[in-house]
Amino acid sequence: MYEDFLSDRLAELRMQRGISARDMSLTLGQANNYINTIENKKSLPSMQSFFYICEFFGITPQEFFDTGNSNPKLLKEFIQEAKKLDNESFSHLLGIMKALNKSK
Repeated sequence: MYEDFLSDRLAELRMQRGISARDMSLTLGQANNYINTIENKKSLPSMQSFFYICEFFGITPQEFFDTGNSNPKLLKEFIQEAKKLDNESFSHLLGIMKALNKSK
């Protein structure tokens, strides 16, 4: 069960980033098939390697496991930018977000 989640989430985040499994493996300093073996459920990363994977995506381990957050890096960036807004701008943005969510 957890092996499926880890491999599926890794593939989801990697594809969002637009990088091949081979390139990601090499960027992490691993063999060219390292990420492939994880995504194909043939192995699991060590804790240290898992932390490197999270660092690669610019997310925390908590964000990696947050299934309600399909794009943790963008959400983090959004929140950082939203914190810079004044109250009026923030209220306008919140109104836009609510309207967009209603239209779904």
